[in-house]
Amino acid sequence: MAFTNQFKSLAAVLKHYQIHYQEMDFEIIKTATLNEAVRQDIFFTLKEVAYDVSEAAICENLIYPVLKEAWKQYADIFAIWSHASLEYDDELTGIPDYLISKRSSLGKIIFDSPLLAVVEAKKDNFSAGWAQCALEMLAMQKINKDPELPIYGLVSNGEIWEIAMLQNQQFIFYNKRFVIEELDILFNVLISLLELCKLQLSKICSS
Repeated sequence: MAFTNQFKSLAAVLKHYQIHYQEMDFEIIKTATLNEAVRQDIFFTLKEVAYDVSEAAICENLIYPVLKEAWKQYADIFAIWSHASLEYDDELTGIPDYLISKRSSLGKIIFDSPLLAVVEAKKDNFSAGWAQCALEMLAMQKINKDPELPIYGLVSNGEIWEIAMLQNQQFIFYNKRFVIEELDILFNVLISLLELCKLQLSKICSS
């Protein structure tokens, strides 16, 4: 179940919730080497698999393999959730494709907060994708009850990946698109995003 389809664009969401929009560059702050087997599997998929027939196929064949590989380096502190229900109120309720949260000390099956990042797959409509992703980010911010804590969002059709951040009433859209053909760069963008989440989590734990 998708988040409400009342909003057809990111602009409509931001206007409704009175959130300010800004653009800036995304900075890679940490690098890592992508597992060669994963690299070869992604390029095989791009060449041989009809991955773009549905959003489910995009998730399974391209988004999750790359996201999971980046997350592995942070698996001791983060949990990754696939199609888990996210509920705040009647309007901010739905099922994101993937989200990243703090790993619970009670075990891997326990859904814990804070919620840190969300990934939404869209077959071809990035405008609708960002409307949905922004609502998910807003729901996560409200569930966390800490508007100062940045929430990261990604929208991807498998080939192209876009990133944004929500903090307080400020939505920052990172204006460079990342592509799966430049897999090492994309992987390090995901590593950097998770590193930013780790740094924010450390601030919470130390305060």
